Amino acid sequence: MRLIVFILLAWSLTVGAVVAQPAVSPAPTAAAAGPQRTVRIEAELVAMSAWAAPGSTAIVAIRQQIEPGWHTYWRNPGDSGGPTTLDWTLPGGVVSGDILWPVPERQRLADLMNYGYSDRVFLPVPIEIPADARPGTTLPLSVGALFLVCSDEMCVPDELTLRLDLPVRAGAAPLDPRWGAEIQAVVESAPRPAGIEARATLTGQTLTLTATGGPLSGMESERAWFFPFDTGVIQHAATQPGERGPDGLTLNLQSGGALRTGGLTGPIGGVLVTDTGAWEITAEPGPPLAGAGGGGALDLSEGAAGGPATDWAVFLQAAAFALIGGLILNLMPCVFPVLAMKAASLAKAAHEPSEARRDGIAFTGGVLVTFLVLAGVLLGLRAAGEAVGWGFQLQSAPVTAGLALLMLAVALNLSGVFHIGAGLQSAAGSGPLSRLPGGVGAFFTGVLAVVVAAPCTAPFMAFALGAALVMPAPLALIVFLMLGLGLALPYLAVSLSPGLLARLPRPGAWMDRLKGVLAFPMYGAALWLGWVFLNQTGADALGLLFGAALALALAAWLWGQAQVSGGRIAAGVALVSVLAVAGLSVAAVRAPRVEAGTSAGTTALASQPWSPEAVAAANAEGRTVLVNFTADWCVTCKINERAALSSPRVAEALTAANAVYLVGDWTRRDDAIAAELERRGRSGVPLYLVHRPGQTEPQILPQLLTEGVVLDALGE
Repeated sequence: MRLIVFILLAWSLTVGAVVAQPAVSPAPTAAAAGPQRTVRIEAELVAMSAWAAPGSTAIVAIRQQIEPGWHTYWRNPGDSGGPTTLDWTLPGGVVSGDILWPVPERQRLADLMNYGYSDRVFLPVPIEIPADARPGTTLPLSVGALFLVCSDEMCVPDELTLRLDLPVRAGAAPLDPRWGAEIQAVVESAPRPAGIEARATLTGQTLTLTATGGPLSGMESERAWFFPFDTGVIQHAATQPGERGPDGLTLNLQSGGALRTGGLTGPIGGVLVTDTGAWEITAEPGPPLAGAGGGGALDLSEGAAGGPATDWAVFLQAAAFALIGGLILNLMPCVFPVLAMKAASLAKAAHEPSEARRDGIAFTGGVLVTFLVLAGVLLGLRAAGEAVGWGFQLQSAPVTAGLALLMLAVALNLSGVFHIGAGLQSAAGSGPLSRLPGGVGAFFTGVLAVVVAAPCTAPFMAFALGAALVMPAPLALIVFLMLGLGLALPYLAVSLSPGLLARLPRPGAWMDRLKGVLAFPMYGAALWLGWVFLNQTGADALGLLFGAALALALAAWLWGQAQVSGGRIAAGVALVSVLAVAGLSVAAVRAPRVEAGTSAGTTALASQPWSPEAVAAANAEGRTVLVNFTADWCVTCKINERAALSSPRVAEALTAANAVYLVGDWTRRDDAIAAELERRGRSGVPLYLVHRPGQTEPQILPQLLTEGVVLDALGE
């Protein structure tokens, strides 16, 4: 009887355990062998060989199958992200090595450049098998793998525990039939040292890397790229122009924050990738190596040396935004003086459709050609390692002085002091030169419109120009041309529309009065440029510029008198006055700089100069930081400062939030500010950032500020 009761009790306990087990033990455990998955990534620990021999080095690999639209990172993630990390649990005597990192992809995200992997990738790891491992047994290998898996919108840390039971047998092992061949290919192509000698030279903001010897001798590769092991060494998103040589190559890199702060104090390690292979190099500080240049420029296409193909969606979006930004640019205050000239010209030719079409097409041509020239110079300077952005020409005191005098000359012409083309017409009668003021005048009005519009950045322009500056040069030039087309499009559309032209009043005496009125915005533009010149150079130089302006006004008046009376003496004196203008202008731009009493950094709010260190120090104290990147030649910046950054309410909000107000003055060239603008996807000012403690990325405020926008940002 007792036996029966015992059997029934054991049976009931067994059934109860079987029934209860699913509720307390989820079905495969985290350390189970085979693939482990999240919604973003599948990972598995796999072996290159079918088994491992005692005393050998086995190769295992972390296989990642990454979902479309997501990616993981290389050992140096670039501008954001984090590398895959491994935490091994191994039997006694088994030792793991470092990851043999494959060559990464260049993954562009807006103004950032990351290094990582997509689709399927193997991360091989060497495993040292102890000599006393017994054949016929298995070695349980377990690793906790932490993957930072990111898309364009978000990043998720996925942590998976992977397991592999590695058989131990005597003798050489064949490749694993499933993954062995792919892992072997990754191991054989992984970058490793190859007897290459390298040197690094820091000149200003340019890090020149020269490498010679080994597989680089006699290299015929057309492209090359450098991936540094450490962050902060270079600007990852910048182009890497260079040249080939008989014994190697040279790359000109834009230095990163670490080098700009501390200088070049030690060797720089990384991977040099070419069309023919990839190798680890260590560049010691020193002069450039002989034989690393002189053989022609390297190809700068974005797809070179491991980079991704052009993102056509980003290009099309940038081109569309450039067109919209160019249209809006017509409404920006810095374009108003030239906009007035365009309106007067259009009204004059309104009832001559052929002249209107000619002027419209010529004006558009002038705009497009000038945008093309400015863009070419800008891209060329950046390819040479210069940290410049949109509006760079107005950071030059000679250019500012020349534009101020040009605006004065245009204003004097509109005031009737002299007439462009009058002498030519009287000399040429009804010949071709008599038409010079028409089409050619419209063309150069387009040129002037672009030069004056350059300091402005309208909404939609920021993304377009920021994206263009990191695109291949042909695509970047197309984006700049779309911006120019947007600027010229309203004038061109009206000039090609007879119905719209017919609605404009007929020319008459009112045209001369209109020209006189329109002279005053040009006088204002000349005065504004003189103020910019003052802040770039100082009061002594401004005095010389005033002398040049007086000589120019005298020359214009004498030339006008000669046009009316035909007097050769007046024309000769005018020529002498022009020479005086040239001499005084040269003296003005070469005068020693004396700090003026005003600058872009002087606003109604108490401010400090911007620097990355100042932002970090304030955030470390738990304080919010409002940053204003501005310039004296940026009219939009000045309007924003008067309308939104100078009110008592904003000052009170700064005090209440215990915030710091920093000003980055870009009136004169500043490579650190140019680098920060590039990092935020901008090619010019204005740019407004709010850095909050504990947040890795700042809030970017709109380009057109209001007091409410600033108060809301400080109140968050």
